Amino acid sequence: MLGTLPGEESLRRVEYYAHPRNLFWPIAFGLFGMNAPASYAERVSFVASRRIALWDVCASGERRASADATIRREMPNAIDGLIAAHPGIRAIAFNGSGARQLYHRHFTPRPELIYLAMPSTSPAYASLGFADKLARWSALRDVLDAE
Repeated sequence: MLGTLPGEESLRRVEYYAHPRNLFWPIAFGLFGMNAPASYAERVSFVASRRIALWDVCASGERRASADATIRREMPNAIDGLIAAHPGIRAIAFNGSGARQLYHRHFTPRPELIYLAMPSTSPAYASLGFADKLARWSALRDVLDAE
């Protein structure tokens, strides 16, 4: 699962998807009919147990506040190296169009991978509600179940 860059709250707390209105954790657990626990360690352990890794397309970059649309001067993470080191990776899911666009700016898609464009879980992307986002994110669960 690739995001863009950690937002301000995530940086402050040193946790992925830390903003209280970000729907990532409720969706990640909702895909499996569960509620997200309060503990960050339990959340991370759960997604890892479902073979979901969390990272960002960008290792660094500049942006105003937490707005993905303002990202510039980005430096990508070593995603090609990650894929080479872990040949079991079968799919890459993008948390929002910003992550997908940044990935395609810096990396060549690999024909052996499945790419999933998920709607952003960010509170800034409010045109879809929780139920609609969860329904669209079910494609991730379907890929995981097929392995």
